[in-house]
Amino acid sequence: MRPHRGAIVLVYGVLGLIICPLLSVAAWLMGSADLKEMQAHKMDASGRQMTNSGRILGLIGTVIMLAVLVYFVGKLFISPWD
Repeated sequence: MRPHRGAIVLVYGVLGLIICPLLSVAAWLMGSADLKEMQAHKMDASGRQMTNSGRILGLIGTVIMLAVLVYFVGKLFISPWD
């Protein structure tokens, strides 16, 4: 069985909200993949809580990043001189 990466996923999720939104995407993808492996008993499930928390933070950070991106791109193309 592979060791869990719960701490890494959680740190990426937190840093994605605070510093770099791309880490949010990484936390979301890594967390989802790790939870699937834990479900299939290929990865140590003792880090399930940390992994799930990091995945959720990654999802929130990704949604915020996309909302900000859509806002600024929309602002650029809809009313560029406002």
